[in-house]
Amino acid sequence: MKKINYCTALFGVILLLSSFKNSVPVPEIAKGNPEKKVRQINFIENSWDLALKKAKAENKYIFVDAYAVWCGPCKLLKATTFKNHEVADLFNKNFVNLSLDMEKGEGIKLAEKWGIEAYPTLLVLDSNGKVITGNVGYVTAKELLVFAQKVLKARKI
Repeated sequence: MKKINYCTALFGVILLLSSFKNSVPVPEIAKGNPEKKVRQINFIENSWDLALKKAKAENKYIFVDAYAVWCGPCKLLKATTFKNHEVADLFNKNFVNLSLDMEKGEGIKLAEKWGIEAYPTLLVLDSNGKVITGNVGYVTAKELLVFAQKVLKARKI
């Protein structure tokens, strides 16, 4: 009798677990569907020269995510704000996006040049490399959209 109850309980657990199969959304990219990529800001990684050349060629501002690898709010920006669909669409269309580790390589000199003292620092530069505006600290998607729209509006004036 105990063996039957154990088998019944095990079957019930398996049945219960199998009902959760489709309850957790899996990103399309994880399903092996490369056409449905996660929308996020597409960054050039740690290459100031490439970003500058691209900005000049496309006549766009450069959006810089100045971060440090140990920075919690920097990681949170990457995991949330930069993956917001509206943010991704706006930044990918209107900016050359650059993500720079400010504590290694060319990031060290640029941090000094730009006066970066805290992370994350978000900067907007013109296509000649001149700082237009910036923001220090974590921002929500809504706050980043407002920040970008002000920059773009001021450019059109």
